Amino acid sequence: MRTDLFDFALPEERIALRPVAPRDAARLLVVCPRAPIEIEDRMIGDLSALLRRGDALVVNDTKVLPAMLHGRRIGRGDREPAITATLIKRLDGSRWRALVKPGKRLAPGDVVRFGAEGRVCFLEQLDATVVQKGDAGEVTLSFAFTDAVLDQALEERGDMPLPPYIASRREVDAQDRSDYQTIFARAEGSVAAPTAGLHFTGRLTQSLKEAGIALHRVTLHVGPGTFLPVKTEDTDSHKMHPEWGSVGAETASALNAVRRAGGRIVAVGSTSLRLLESAAAGDGALRPFSGETALFITPGYRFRAVDAMLTNFHLPRSTLFMLVCAFCGLDVMRRAYSHAIKSNYRFYSYGDACLLFR
Repeated sequence: MRTDLFDFALPEERIALRPVAPRDAARLLVVCPRAPIEIEDRMIGDLSALLRRGDALVVNDTKVLPAMLHGRRIGRGDREPAITATLIKRLDGSRWRALVKPGKRLAPGDVVRFGAEGRVCFLEQLDATVVQKGDAGEVTLSFAFTDAVLDQALEERGDMPLPPYIASRREVDAQDRSDYQTIFARAEGSVAAPTAGLHFTGRLTQSLKEAGIALHRVTLHVGPGTFLPVKTEDTDSHKMHPEWGSVGAETASALNAVRRAGGRIVAVGSTSLRLLESAAAGDGALRPFSGETALFITPGYRFRAVDAMLTNFHLPRSTLFMLVCAFCGLDVMRRAYSHAIKSNYRFYSYGDACLLFR
């Protein structure tokens, strides 16, 4: 399909720079393509009333790494240019693949020193050597420490890797350490939050439990390609970045039982949905899954495992907007987003949400 079909104009003031408080006070746009009322304005707190007893929510329990580091190149003359590195994939105990800015300032063999300005750290400095340089600012860094010691150093120095549409408009701060992490986070490995899960609170999960709506966990470590716009003119030419995920045997069995009993599987976020669809057999039955998925969902895709989804509002031309258009229909979602913009919904990671039915 033509990529420009998924374009739309979004006023800058609709981009949320902070989440609402409490989290479950966000607005919720309900989209039911086959219902008499196609689009309805509700609140996240209404979620238990919008679902049915016997339904099951599936959340992503990945944990976001404080993966953005700030430092300087050292050891090559008097100049020490500032370097920002965002860690994107751990290769072993001491090596990480990272996106660096400005990439042209680094070459293999260079050393970057990540300092501790304004922080109380158990090590005064953290050095990393550039061992390989790829395209588009991607490098492999070999740190001077390894395993648990390196983990602690990164935890102390790193900032949350907020997406560019937030980080370009304000400083990342300590509040983002909690704001950009779901209450389900436990499996460390993401460089972006599964943002639909950010709306959940203890109060909301309790109301869902009391309404007879189950909650299950899967893990998909969100990579840096999640928020990138599709730059090819045709969606068929776009290549998805693979991301690692896991659906346990117990979870797969429980969700299959939900379906057999007439309940619906509701994916919380595009990450949970893509993982469940990757784990589904042709008849929709879920199987245990552990590995990488690069599933790219566009209109025409036949959904097998997921009946409804909770998701935030997404960027134009993004794979995420293409996914929701596949789920509800391109025309339906264009009408829904137009309504959301006119009705002052808050967009993107810290914004409001949609509840979508196929």
